[in-house]
Amino acid sequence: MTELVRGTPGLVRAVNDRAALHLLLRQGPLTRTEISRLTGLSKPTASQVLARLEGAGLVVGNGLRTGLPGRVPETYRVNAAAAYATAVDVTPDRIAVRTADLAGAVLGEAEAPVPAGPGREALVEALRAALALAPAPRPPRRVVVGVQGAVDPTTGRLAYASEEDMAAWLFPDVERTLAEALGLPVRIENDVNLAAVAERAHAAADCPDFVLLWADEGLGAALVIGGRLHRGHFGGAGEVGYLPLPGAPTAREAGHPYGRHGYQELAGGEAIRDLLHAHGVPGADFTETVTEAVRRAGAGSGTGAEAGTGAGAEDGAGGMAGTGTAAMAGAGSGAPESVEAARAGLAAVAGRLASGLASIVTVVDPGLVVLAGRLCAAGGEPLRALVERELHALAHSRARIRLSAVTGNPVLAGALDLALTAVRDEVFGGPPPVTPCP
Repeated sequence: MTELVRGTPGLVRAVNDRAALHLLLRQGPLTRTEISRLTGLSKPTASQVLARLEGAGLVVGNGLRTGLPGRVPETYRVNAAAAYATAVDVTPDRIAVRTADLAGAVLGEAEAPVPAGPGREALVEALRAALALAPAPRPPRRVVVGVQGAVDPTTGRLAYASEEDMAAWLFPDVERTLAEALGLPVRIENDVNLAAVAERAHAAADCPDFVLLWADEGLGAALVIGGRLHRGHFGGAGEVGYLPLPGAPTAREAGHPYGRHGYQELAGGEAIRDLLHAHGVPGADFTETVTEAVRRAGAGSGTGAEAGTGAGAEDGAGGMAGTGTAAMAGAGSGAPESVEAARAGLAAVAGRLASGLASIVTVVDPGLVVLAGRLCAAGGEPLRALVERELHALAHSRARIRLSAVTGNPVLAGALDLALTAVRDEVFGGPPPVTPCP
């Protein structure tokens, strides 16, 4: 039998302090009476908690609450200047950075050039310069960096990344080395994983088990199970771009594990552009071709496609596939042969995306799939509806399909979410307790 650990006075105080801090973060500013009522603490205990937190610099007064009968109470809030966090998003083209205070208010955001050379010294200088563009009054307590790859926890090296795009990052013990060089706590995370973290408060807010498919120049996925990211033993969970599929070259044929093969050779941006070109849809890149295919198919704004975003979008294959198809059938744009070619092209795009998703949902069994990335954004609701129809035809899955609902840069948003969570846990002494100690 497991023995219960008796709470010491110090432990009880820590739990109560943490409960008050997280409450003020979510609902503040609050009065002593409100803190007492919302936490279940007695009024004397709530006063003691506030006195401790004020003394530690974690809580500050927020002025008097006027306009109420009786004694005018003072309100309190979390001291947003008690700590800071920084998010970084690294791509082959630029380094984006965003800094926020403890309350989550963004203090600055900027972009900087990528490293000038392949060595770690060039990388450190590039990161240092980027961080200086969005400074905090004090050094951040945590920096989370999103990259196109993932750190293998068994080796400490960045894996699942091409030397062409991430040459400056391919050295041993990358997190520890960067942390020591920058003098800051650094965590490196896969960029698609960070997009999924951001989506937990948006499209996936009501589903703790979901898959995010990132369709852009390349393909990637993130798995969230029970509300937590699943990274895998070697950090590579979700690296679905290399998923073997019929009709795509294999790694053996490509001659390299990170070569041109697998799912992304069927449904990556370049492949989708070429596919739509074959259907007579023009465009300089995949975003232009997908956008033009939607326009030609008559499924753009104002044609009725918006109907698919309502209650029918949650009804599974039957409810949504018909909506998107009906929208395209209802309003063509251009010559009949052009319209039909565009519809056929979009259906082929959806079929390729669904072919990889079918394998993923069969293994993971999520309640939701979130479609993200520029390819899915360009296709919008019409493409979402077609992917849902194809997926439910290929796999025994009732997973709902939604478009990403994050605005702006989802990688920066997810990185800042992780950074702030780590900082708050450190400053507050841990996550919110289930219940404070009376």
